[in-house]
Amino acid sequence: MPTINQLIRKGRKRIIKKSNTPALRTTLNSLKRKSRELPKGSPFKRGVCLKVTTVTPKKPNSALRKIARVRLSNGMEVTAYIPGVGHNLQEHSIVMIRGGRVSDLPGVRYHIVRGVYDTQGVEGRKQSRSLYGTKKEKTKK
Repeated sequence: MPTINQLIRKGRKRIIKKSNTPALRTTLNSLKRKSRELPKGSPFKRGVCLKVTTVTPKKPNSALRKIARVRLSNGMEVTAYIPGVGHNLQEHSIVMIRGGRVSDLPGVRYHIVRGVYDTQGVEGRKQSRSLYGTKKEKTKK
């Protein structure tokens, strides 16, 4: 605990919180070729898939998780998770990413939004469809 004298001399330092999704916070001015950090960031960013692969998760879990290396519109390159069963993504596909880390994949801090741009929604999905870009099925009367 600092003394009053120490506080007068130095004051208290503000704790600066580190962003969980740094790639969503920057924009690129393509004319001046300068990137700039936004105070609040953006909820989504558009990008192009460079590589679509599978990786295995950390220790207690075992599976083949689908990921994509994405070059964003602000020039940054990130690894994004492809949620849901099956996907149609390949190299040069245009995707939209949002924040959200995958706890058992180290270094994966972003999710690809299904049903936007070149990404198709999950087929046959009945529950939590909005997360997986699936439209409501028409019921026959």
